[in-house]
Amino acid sequence: MQRRDMLRILSAGAALPALTPDLFAFFRTAHPAEGYALRTLNPHQNATVVAMTDQIIPATDTPGAKGALVNEFIDVILTEWATDAERQSFLDGLAGVDKKSSELFGKDFVAASPDQQLVLLRAMDEAAAFASIGLPPRPADYEPGGRDQQLQGNFFTIFKGITLHGYYTSEIGFTQELKLEIIPGAQHGCVPRGPGLGNG
Repeated sequence: MQRRDMLRILSAGAALPALTPDLFAFFRTAHPAEGYALRTLNPHQNATVVAMTDQIIPATDTPGAKGALVNEFIDVILTEWATDAERQSFLDGLAGVDKKSSELFGKDFVAASPDQQLVLLRAMDEAAAFASIGLPPRPADYEPGGRDQQLQGNFFTIFKGITLHGYYTSEIGFTQELKLEIIPGAQHGCVPRGPGLGNG
């Protein structure tokens, strides 16, 4: 499977396909090793990504997206998998989140309160859902003056999809949240049998 195919899966939306061992292993390659240095996201963009992913998958009795370092997964996707146009579109979408937050709350997304962040992300999620079925958003849910189509539709769908894939293919998401084993128990093929264990 090619990285471009994987990027299409990530961009298709928030629904996670069944994680076959091959698909899981492929997505695991996008999780960087400890001590990873960001290569695409600048510090402010990274802080925005961390805040957004933390709202999408907050910590509960298990660590959330922030604890699973989903921001680093996203940086790898942007750096190694995305085309220049896809990367720029994603970064423009992040800038649009700050723009909308400034319009609504007078501050960028990171500086907004957690409740304000959640209000904005829910509005983006609802707008994406309306766009996916070809309906315009309900005007009462939005401030006057229109909205950024890319931010409200495609960008947030992609962002949420990458966040979910990044989390559930991380060690934290896979082992602590889903309670699955990354490396299943050992297979002991041909083991010599002792006397009396079905030898005849």
